[in-house]
Amino acid sequence: MSLVAVGTVAFDDIETPFGRAEKVVGGACTYISLAASYFVQPVQIVSVVGDDFPEDMLSEMRDRGVDTTGVQIKVGEKSFFWAGRYHKDMNGRDTLDTQLNVLANFDPILPESYKDAKYLMLGNLTPQVQMRVLDQLNQRPKLVVLDTMNFWMDVALEDLLKVIARIDVLTINDEEARQLSGEHSLVKAAAKILGMGPKYLIIKKGEHGALLFSEDEVFFAPALPLEEVKDPTGAGDTFAGGLIGWIAKTDDTSFENMKRAIIYGSAMASFCVQKFSIEQLLELDPIAIQKRVQQFAQLVRFDV
Repeated sequence: MSLVAVGTVAFDDIETPFGRAEKVVGGACTYISLAASYFVQPVQIVSVVGDDFPEDMLSEMRDRGVDTTGVQIKVGEKSFFWAGRYHKDMNGRDTLDTQLNVLANFDPILPESYKDAKYLMLGNLTPQVQMRVLDQLNQRPKLVVLDTMNFWMDVALEDLLKVIARIDVLTINDEEARQLSGEHSLVKAAAKILGMGPKYLIIKKGEHGALLFSEDEVFFAPALPLEEVKDPTGAGDTFAGGLIGWIAKTDDTSFENMKRAIIYGSAMASFCVQKFSIEQLLELDPIAIQKRVQQFAQLVRFDV
Protein backbone atom coordinates (compact mmCIF):
# COMPACT_ATOMS: atom_id res chain seq x y z
CA MET A 1 0.00 0.00 0.00
CA SER A 2 1.52 3.30 -1.10
CA LEU A 3 2.62 5.36 1.92
CA VAL A 4 4.61 8.59 1.74
CA ALA A 5 6.04 10.31 4.83
CA VAL A 6 7.48 13.83 4.87
CA GLY A 7 9.69 15.29 7.59
CA THR A 8 13.17 15.70 9.00
CA VAL A 9 16.03 13.21 9.01
CA ALA A 10 18.51 14.71 11.43
CA PHE A 11 20.89 14.62 14.38
CA ASP A 12 19.95 15.11 18.05
CA ASP A 13 21.79 15.75 21.29
CA ILE A 14 19.58 14.49 24.11
CA GLU A 15 19.95 14.88 27.85
CA THR A 16 17.49 13.32 30.30
CA PRO A 17 17.65 12.45 34.02
CA PHE A 18 18.72 8.97 32.87
CA GLY A 19 21.68 9.90 30.72
CA ARG A 20 22.84 11.65 27.59
CA ALA A 21 23.13 10.71 23.92
CA GLU A 22 25.29 12.92 21.70
CA LYS A 23 24.75 13.44 17.97
CA VAL A 24 22.43 10.48 17.54
CA VAL A 25 20.15 9.94 14.59
CA GLY A 26 16.76 11.60 14.95
CA GLY A 27 14.21 13.59 12.99
CA ALA A 28 10.46 13.19 12.61
CA CYS A 29 10.64 11.31 9.32
CA THR A 30 13.16 8.84 10.73
CA TYR A 31 10.88 7.89 13.61
CA ILE A 32 7.73 7.88 11.44
CA SER A 33 9.20 5.69 8.71
CA LEU A 34 10.85 3.16 11.02
CA ALA A 35 7.65 2.73 13.04
CA ALA A 36 5.47 2.46 9.93
CA SER A 37 7.83 -0.06 8.31
CA TYR A 38 6.72 -2.72 10.81
CA PHE A 39 3.27 -2.61 9.20
CA VAL A 40 3.73 -1.71 5.54
CA GLN A 41 6.57 -1.52 3.03
CA PRO A 42 7.89 0.40 1.30
CA VAL A 43 7.57 3.63 3.26
CA GLN A 44 8.54 6.32 0.78
CA ILE A 45 10.13 9.31 2.55
CA VAL A 46 10.71 12.91 1.53
CA SER A 47 13.44 14.76 3.42
CA VAL A 48 16.83 16.46 3.15
CA VAL A 49 20.22 15.82 4.79
CA GLY A 50 23.75 17.12 4.47
CA ASP A 51 26.69 15.01 3.38
CA ASP A 52 27.54 14.58 7.07
CA PHE A 53 24.62 12.16 7.49
CA PRO A 54 25.89 8.55 7.65
CA GLU A 55 25.23 6.55 4.51
CA ASP A 56 25.12 3.38 6.60
CA MET A 57 22.04 4.75 8.40
CA LEU A 58 20.30 5.41 5.10
CA SER A 59 21.29 1.91 4.03
CA GLU A 60 19.87 0.49 7.28
CA MET A 61 16.58 2.28 6.60
CA ARG A 62 16.47 0.89 3.07
CA ASP A 63 17.07 -2.61 4.43
CA ARG A 64 14.01 -2.11 6.62
CA GLY A 65 11.74 -1.22 3.71
CA VAL A 66 12.17 2.56 3.71
CA ASP A 67 12.47 4.03 0.22
CA THR A 68 14.98 6.91 0.44
CA THR A 69 14.67 8.01 -3.21
CA GLY A 70 13.02 11.22 -2.00
CA VAL A 71 15.85 12.13 0.41
CA GLN A 72 17.93 15.00 -0.97
CA ILE A 73 21.63 14.93 0.00
CA LYS A 74 23.18 18.41 -0.03
CA VAL A 75 26.93 18.20 -0.67
CA GLY A 76 29.01 20.53 1.46
CA GLU A 77 26.13 21.23 3.87
CA LYS A 78 25.18 19.98 7.32
CA SER A 79 22.08 18.10 8.42
CA PHE A 80 19.43 19.60 10.71
CA PHE A 81 20.53 19.44 14.36
CA TRP A 82 18.59 19.79 17.61
CA ALA A 83 19.80 19.63 21.22
CA GLY A 84 17.53 19.49 24.24
CA ARG A 85 17.45 18.76 27.97
CA TYR A 86 14.41 17.14 29.60
CA HIS A 87 13.11 18.11 33.02
CA LYS A 88 12.93 15.64 35.88
CA ASP A 89 9.28 14.81 35.21
CA MET A 90 10.18 14.14 31.53
CA ASN A 91 7.14 16.15 30.39
CA GLY A 92 8.93 19.46 29.89
CA ARG A 93 12.16 20.16 28.04
CA ASP A 94 14.46 23.03 27.18
CA THR A 95 15.85 23.48 23.68
CA LEU A 96 19.57 24.12 23.99
CA ASP A 97 20.44 24.45 20.30
CA THR A 98 18.71 24.37 16.93
CA GLN A 99 20.65 24.45 13.68
CA LEU A 100 18.40 24.45 10.62
CA ASN A 101 21.30 23.91 8.18
CA VAL A 102 19.89 22.13 5.08
CA LEU A 103 16.35 22.60 6.37
CA ALA A 104 16.54 26.38 6.01
CA ASN A 105 15.95 26.22 2.25
CA PHE A 106 14.26 22.85 1.95
CA ASP A 107 12.17 22.49 -1.20
CA PRO A 108 10.53 19.04 -1.11
CA ILE A 109 10.59 17.34 -4.49
CA LEU A 110 8.50 14.22 -4.91
CA PRO A 111 9.86 11.51 -7.22
CA GLU A 112 7.33 10.42 -9.85
CA SER A 113 6.85 7.11 -8.03
CA TYR A 114 5.61 9.01 -4.94
CA LYS A 115 2.98 11.17 -6.66
CA ASP A 116 0.18 8.61 -6.54
CA ALA A 117 0.45 8.06 -2.78
CA LYS A 118 -2.63 6.46 -1.26
CA TYR A 119 -1.60 7.47 2.27
CA LEU A 120 0.36 10.58 3.21
CA MET A 121 1.93 11.50 6.56
CA LEU A 122 2.95 15.16 6.77
CA GLY A 123 5.45 15.44 9.63
CA ASN A 124 6.04 18.64 11.58
CA LEU A 125 7.50 21.15 9.10
CA THR A 126 6.57 24.61 7.88
CA PRO A 127 3.01 24.75 6.47
CA GLN A 128 4.50 26.06 3.20
CA VAL A 129 6.56 22.86 2.80
CA GLN A 130 3.54 20.71 3.66
CA MET A 131 1.44 22.58 1.07
CA ARG A 132 4.16 22.16 -1.54
CA VAL A 133 4.00 18.39 -1.05
CA LEU A 134 0.21 18.33 -1.42
CA ASP A 135 0.44 20.39 -4.60
CA GLN A 136 2.76 17.85 -6.26
CA LEU A 137 0.42 14.87 -5.90
CA ASN A 138 -1.40 13.57 -8.96
CA GLN A 139 -4.57 13.00 -6.96
CA ARG A 140 -5.86 13.35 -3.44
CA PRO A 141 -4.71 10.45 -1.21
CA LYS A 142 -7.25 8.27 0.53
CA LEU A 143 -6.00 9.67 3.85
CA VAL A 144 -3.72 12.58 4.75
CA VAL A 145 -2.43 12.88 8.32
CA LEU A 146 -0.87 16.15 9.51
CA ASP A 147 1.33 16.79 12.53
CA THR A 148 2.03 20.38 13.52
CA MET A 149 2.91 22.45 16.59
CA ASN A 150 2.20 25.71 18.40
CA PHE A 151 5.19 27.45 16.78
CA TRP A 152 3.46 27.39 13.37
CA MET A 153 0.27 28.62 15.01
CA ASP A 154 2.28 31.61 16.25
CA VAL A 155 4.16 32.51 13.07
CA ALA A 156 2.25 31.00 10.12
CA LEU A 157 -1.38 30.54 11.18
CA GLU A 158 -2.92 31.60 7.86
CA ASP A 159 -0.84 29.09 5.90
CA LEU A 160 -1.42 26.40 8.52
CA LEU A 161 -5.20 26.80 8.26
CA LYS A 162 -4.97 26.35 4.47
CA VAL A 163 -3.14 23.06 4.99
CA ILE A 164 -5.58 21.89 7.69
CA ALA A 165 -8.44 22.44 5.24
CA ARG A 166 -6.87 19.85 2.91
CA ILE A 167 -6.15 17.00 5.34
CA ASP A 168 -8.16 14.19 6.97
CA VAL A 169 -6.46 13.68 10.35
CA LEU A 170 -4.80 16.30 12.55
CA THR A 171 -2.56 15.23 15.44
CA ILE A 172 -1.69 17.85 18.08
CA ASN A 173 -1.35 17.99 21.86
CA ASP A 174 -3.91 19.42 24.27
CA GLU A 175 -2.15 22.79 24.63
CA GLU A 176 -2.02 23.17 20.85
CA ALA A 177 -5.68 22.20 20.49
CA ARG A 178 -6.65 24.94 22.90
CA GLN A 179 -4.47 27.49 21.12
CA LEU A 180 -5.72 26.60 17.64
CA SER A 181 -9.39 26.64 18.66
CA GLY A 182 -9.42 29.36 21.30
CA GLU A 183 -11.43 26.98 23.52
CA HIS A 184 -10.37 25.61 26.91
CA SER A 185 -12.71 22.60 26.83
CA LEU A 186 -11.16 19.92 24.63
CA VAL A 187 -14.64 18.84 23.51
CA LYS A 188 -15.44 22.35 22.29
CA ALA A 189 -11.93 22.66 20.86
CA ALA A 190 -12.40 19.44 18.88
CA ALA A 191 -15.70 20.59 17.43
CA LYS A 192 -14.18 23.86 16.27
CA ILE A 193 -11.08 22.21 14.77
CA LEU A 194 -13.12 19.58 12.94
CA GLY A 195 -15.03 22.49 11.43
CA MET A 196 -11.74 23.62 9.84
CA GLY A 197 -11.65 20.59 7.55
CA PRO A 198 -10.32 17.36 9.11
CA LYS A 199 -12.50 14.28 9.47
CA TYR A 200 -10.63 13.17 12.60
CA LEU A 201 -8.72 14.98 15.36
CA ILE A 202 -6.24 13.22 17.63
CA ILE A 203 -5.28 15.12 20.79
CA LYS A 204 -2.12 13.67 22.35
CA LYS A 205 -1.83 13.92 26.13
CA GLY A 206 1.60 12.36 26.61
CA GLU A 207 1.74 10.01 29.59
CA HIS A 208 -2.06 10.40 29.92
CA GLY A 209 -2.94 8.85 26.55
CA ALA A 210 -4.73 10.28 23.53
CA LEU A 211 -8.24 11.35 22.48
CA LEU A 212 -9.76 10.64 19.07
CA PHE A 213 -12.62 12.83 17.87
CA SER A 214 -14.86 12.63 14.84
CA GLU A 215 -17.97 14.70 14.21
CA ASP A 216 -20.13 12.49 16.42
CA GLU A 217 -17.82 10.01 18.20
CA VAL A 218 -15.07 10.11 20.81
CA PHE A 219 -12.52 7.49 21.82
CA PHE A 220 -9.92 7.57 24.59
CA ALA A 221 -6.71 5.53 24.37
CA PRO A 222 -4.67 5.14 27.55
CA ALA A 223 -0.91 5.36 27.82
CA LEU A 224 0.86 2.24 29.00
CA PRO A 225 2.37 2.62 32.50
CA LEU A 226 6.09 1.95 32.11
CA GLU A 227 8.63 1.20 34.81
CA GLU A 228 11.25 3.33 33.08
CA VAL A 229 11.22 6.08 30.48
CA LYS A 230 14.68 7.00 29.23
CA ASP A 231 14.03 9.37 26.33
CA PRO A 232 10.70 10.84 25.12
CA THR A 233 12.29 12.27 21.96
CA GLY A 234 10.43 11.10 18.87
CA ALA A 235 7.57 9.49 20.79
CA GLY A 236 4.95 11.61 19.01
CA ASP A 237 6.47 10.86 15.61
CA THR A 238 6.69 7.15 16.42
CA PHE A 239 3.02 7.29 17.43
CA ALA A 240 2.20 8.87 14.07
CA GLY A 241 4.24 6.23 12.23
CA GLY A 242 2.48 3.37 13.96
CA LEU A 243 -0.88 5.02 13.33
CA ILE A 244 -0.44 5.62 9.59
CA GLY A 245 1.37 2.30 9.17
CA TRP A 246 -1.55 0.36 10.63
CA ILE A 247 -4.09 2.27 8.52
CA ALA A 248 -2.08 1.66 5.34
CA LYS A 249 -1.70 -2.03 6.22
CA THR A 250 -5.44 -2.52 6.75
CA ASP A 251 -6.57 0.00 4.09
CA ASP A 252 -9.44 0.99 6.38
CA THR A 253 -10.10 4.61 7.38
CA SER A 254 -13.24 4.00 9.46
CA PHE A 255 -13.57 5.34 13.00
CA GLU A 256 -13.41 1.78 14.38
CA ASN A 257 -10.10 1.11 12.64
CA MET A 258 -8.80 4.55 13.61
CA LYS A 259 -9.29 3.44 17.22
CA ARG A 260 -7.11 0.39 16.56
CA ALA A 261 -4.55 2.58 14.79
CA ILE A 262 -4.24 4.80 17.85
CA ILE A 263 -3.54 1.74 20.01
CA TYR A 264 -0.87 0.51 17.58
CA GLY A 265 0.64 4.00 17.45
CA SER A 266 0.63 4.18 21.25
CA ALA A 267 2.28 0.76 21.47
CA MET A 268 5.07 1.85 19.12
CA ALA A 269 5.59 5.06 21.10
CA SER A 270 5.80 3.08 24.35
CA PHE A 271 8.72 1.13 22.89
CA CYS A 272 10.43 4.27 21.60
CA VAL A 273 10.74 5.96 25.01
CA GLN A 274 12.44 2.98 26.64
CA LYS A 275 15.81 3.67 25.01
CA PHE A 276 17.60 6.67 23.56
CA SER A 277 17.07 7.84 19.99
CA ILE A 278 15.85 5.18 17.52
CA GLU A 279 17.66 2.34 19.28
CA GLN A 280 14.52 0.51 20.39
CA LEU A 281 12.82 0.92 17.01
CA LEU A 282 15.67 -1.02 15.42
CA GLU A 283 15.24 -3.98 17.77
CA LEU A 284 11.52 -4.81 17.57
CA ASP A 285 9.71 -7.73 16.00
CA PRO A 286 6.01 -8.32 15.19
CA ILE A 287 5.52 -10.65 18.15
CA ALA A 288 6.76 -8.04 20.65
CA ILE A 289 4.51 -5.41 19.06
CA GLN A 290 1.44 -7.64 19.25
CA LYS A 291 2.14 -8.48 22.90
CA ARG A 292 2.39 -4.77 23.69
CA VAL A 293 -0.91 -4.10 21.91
CA GLN A 294 -2.54 -6.80 24.04
CA GLN A 295 -1.24 -5.04 27.15
CA PHE A 296 -3.06 -1.90 26.01
CA ALA A 297 -6.24 -3.91 25.46
CA GLN A 298 -6.04 -5.28 29.00
CA LEU A 299 -5.81 -1.76 30.42
CA VAL A 300 -9.35 -0.89 29.40
CA ARG A 301 -11.06 -4.30 29.38
CA PHE A 302 -13.91 -4.58 31.89
CA ASP A 303 -17.46 -5.91 32.27
CA VAL A 304 -20.51 -3.89 33.20
